[in-house]
Amino acid sequence: MRSRFSINNYSNLGQRAITGLFGALLIVGGCIYSEYTYFLVFAGILGFSQMEFYKLSGLDGMLPLRSFGTFLGLMIFCLTFLVQQEHLSDKYFFLIFPIVSITFFIKLYRKTDKKPFTGVAYTFLGLFYVAVPFSLLNLAVFSVDATYNYEIIIGCLLILWASDTGAYFAGTKFGKTKLFERVSPKKSWEGFLGGAFSAIGVAFALTRYFHVIEDWKWLVIAGIIIIAGTYGDLIESLFKRSIEIKDSGKGLPGHGGFMDRFDGLLLSAPFITAFLKIF
Repeated sequence: MRSRFSINNYSNLGQRAITGLFGALLIVGGCIYSEYTYFLVFAGILGFSQMEFYKLSGLDGMLPLRSFGTFLGLMIFCLTFLVQQEHLSDKYFFLIFPIVSITFFIKLYRKTDKKPFTGVAYTFLGLFYVAVPFSLLNLAVFSVDATYNYEIIIGCLLILWASDTGAYFAGTKFGKTKLFERVSPKKSWEGFLGGAFSAIGVAFALTRYFHVIEDWKWLVIAGIIIIAGTYGDLIESLFKRSIEIKDSGKGLPGHGGFMDRFDGLLLSAPFITAFLKIF
């Protein structure tokens, strides 16, 4: 009898490697193929991540508007993409405010909510924590000559993945000195340094092959990802610790949920976009 392939038959490291490989191929392929496949890939990641956030909030007794909040996040992402493409004028950003305000009307008519404003607050938090950072990526990839540049998003992702991978293996092999034990007992300074060296190495490699921005900017982006990405990981660990769960979801075997995999990007994206826009 033939044995059926199941990723669950592999160790955690094996699951992590398989999921990471297929995920990376899908994301990199989507970013390279066209700006529209980039849009679909990251709209999907945003949607799953925001649904996870609202689900976790529900586990802690909060009642955010899960479906409507995710719709708002996707709307903001879509709007920024179309404005950056110059298919829409930036005046359409003003649509965000009245549409987001509908959240109050929905909560007003929900009789079962004992603390409606807590639900409103967590709905908005999902937008600021998940949707806004992903939407800012649209500003980053269109930051040079107002045209889509896949090198920017792929470069940032390669640095982020190198940082995560280096931190994982260095921490597993050499980790002894706790980085932030109160929030994440397994993270170590040795892992942080391993991730930093890996990220800087990839940034130097990008200066040879990706020329859409100046070489020194890749090194600055690496520094942003090393610091902000680490804090992003710690902040999500704090969030999960507060509701006593290990992973944000089970959608990515070996990695947990989408928020587990992209937590570093959530905090890095605003700093990267601001840096590219200002300089």
